[in-house]
Amino acid sequence: MEVMQKKMRKQKFRRHCLEQLKKSSRTGRYVKDKKVLSVLHRIISEMNARTVMLYLPLATEVNLYPLVKVLRREKRQLYVPFMEGKSFRLVKYRYPLETKQFGIKEPKNSKQYRNKEIDIAIVPIVGVDLTYRRVGFGKGMYDRFFEKEMKNIKKTVFVARHLCFSSQIVTDSYDVRADMIIVP
Repeated sequence: MEVMQKKMRKQKFRRHCLEQLKKSSRTGRYVKDKKVLSVLHRIISEMNARTVMLYLPLATEVNLYPLVKVLRREKRQLYVPFMEGKSFRLVKYRYPLETKQFGIKEPKNSKQYRNKEIDIAIVPIVGVDLTYRRVGFGKGMYDRFFEKEMKNIKKTVFVARHLCFSSQIVTDSYDVRADMIIVP
């Protein structure tokens, strides 16, 4: 019974957060994204991160493309999710990109990431609760990926245009936890 109630709370919280993100993405998104990207770049530089995991954004997510340009010029190794079944593997960021399932872009014909260590993982969020665990779109792809790879990731940073925070615990123990959350 308690498990069902928690699941329903999480679904309700996710719907609420998605609405907030849609509203937040309608106005001022360029300025909001620029603020987040500035902080992200500073952190990546201070860490001297050589390997960076990032995502290719959907409309409600922080647009990382300007940061990608800068990081590529700095010769950092960039990796992005490549969906496989119910999870994903990391592949090198390279062109051309093609739109796949759920409207997510992926590099076309990319090889699997071989070097295991990731200095920093930048992960989009829909919301978080007081445990700093991620509420995403509900597919569980990041959870399954991090379950296998967490030991190889030095720092996990959540980003969003709007912080949707629950003062109740709505996440599960397997949901990804952040080292840091960056919002405008």
